[in-house]
Amino acid sequence: MMNMMNMMKQAQNMQKRLVEAQEELTNTSIEGTAGNGSVSVTCDGKGTFKSIKLTAEAINPENPSSVSQDDIEMLEDLITTAMNTATEKAKTVMEEKMKSITGGVSIPGLM
Repeated sequence: MMNMMNMMKQAQNMQKRLVEAQEELTNTSIEGTAGNGSVSVTCDGKGTFKSIKLTAEAINPENPSSVSQDDIEMLEDLITTAMNTATEKAKTVMEEKMKSITGGVSIPGLM
């Protein structure tokens, strides 16, 4: 009986640590860059896309001064919206696929 209680306690501790780790990952920012820093993308620790930053050189490397800050911000917003839309669609498709496999039963960690 004592062994079963220890296992239950360990499982509860593990669940608590998993929740804490997920919160930490959600609050972690990870940045990737390309083109000598002309393109920068930020995701959280779970891989969820958060933002993109562009320089004028990324848009028009031959004449960066022809690119306005408003144009850069508009393009960043468009890319961010497209990435978030695609991410949400992918999440929905994944959830539907998992439900069809599990018969609608929610299995922690799969979704």
